[in-house]
Amino acid sequence: MIKKAKWLAKEAKLRVTYMATKDCIFCKIVSGEAKSNIIYDDDKIVAFPDINPIAPTHILIVPRKHIDSVLSVGESDGSDLTAMFEAAGKISKEKAIDSFRLSFNAGRFQHVPHMHMHLLAGDKINWSKL
Repeated sequence: MIKKAKWLAKEAKLRVTYMATKDCIFCKIVSGEAKSNIIYDDDKIVAFPDINPIAPTHILIVPRKHIDSVLSVGESDGSDLTAMFEAAGKISKEKAIDSFRLSFNAGRFQHVPHMHMHLLAGDKINWSKL
């Protein structure tokens, strides 16, 4: 119970930080203004570990182009979506991950208002935290 309370407190702090930030934190990571451990980078995509992982491997795959959510994807965003899935394939090969899940969140489940895909791998995934 204490562990869950600590996680909820950390989660609340993250949400307040993200929502209070004038500029998008993922845009800052993409531009290099905010530091992160970049594990994949190309002309369309940046990927880095989630700071609040729910699985042994939890990587965020983010388009360089700011797209608010999967709910706001338009026709002009097709190449960005394709690039996200291609990046997931490249990352999984590079890290020798043969089984994984890809997940998008929207609405109240999306903590950062910049579309991103979660690459999740490992035996234990705590879905209640995603």
